[in-house]
Amino acid sequence: MPANTSPIYPLTPFNTWGLITTANTAKDGTGTVVTVYTATTNGAKPEAIHFRASGTNVATVCRIFINNGSTNATAGNNSLFAEITLPATTLSEVSALADMRYQFPDNFRLPNGYKINLTIGTTTATNIHCTCYGADY
Repeated sequence: MPANTSPIYPLTPFNTWGLITTANTAKDGTGTVVTVYTATTNGAKPEAIHFRASGTNVATVCRIFINNGSTNATAGNNSLFAEITLPATTLSEVSALADMRYQFPDNFRLPNGYKINLTIGTTTATNIHCTCYGADY
């Protein structure tokens, strides 16, 4: 059975982002989602997603879905990969808002065309900035 005997390394770093405000309570990845990353031709190694509120918000949960590159309207194209609790925030001009980060496992890779889609469980008053970073092969 042939196998790759040479290590491969990521080639091009990426930083992609999106804004989430509106709740989507579907647990199957259907409905309104925010796509924060789509893997390129040779695949990718996402490292993390960083979350930061724009202002005062209620607590919510962010659901991270992996989509196989097809429409997310078909539940079978989506996998609920992880969830992260986003705390309530209160806007201040003298202290930083709480931020959160989801770290992908070290061995996590995305094939060509696969997407990382996000939803939140509760509508927020202000945007939640979601920045995904890693590298393409």
